Amino acid sequence: MNQLPEVGFLRLPQIIGDTKRGIPPIVPVSKSTWWAGVKSGRYPLPVKLSPRTTAWPVESIRALIEQATASGKSHQPLAAS
Repeated sequence: MNQLPEVGFLRLPQIIGDTKRGIPPIVPVSKSTWWAGVKSGRYPLPVKLSPRTTAWPVESIRALIEQATASGKSHQPLAAS
């Protein structure tokens, strides 16, 4: 697993990765799949840090990873079924 900070926020490219910037994904899904998952409740809700800045608390992403690991899906992407 990628090293995550203990506290703080993660922006979307830090979560789903960005090949142009060389950022590996934590959750290897597309941007549209991520937002559909947020809408459906599969992925955590974001926090607006400013009018144009959206982020997710690192604790929410850790919980998502732990939930996927506990359900036995750690070897599969956390994508919607």
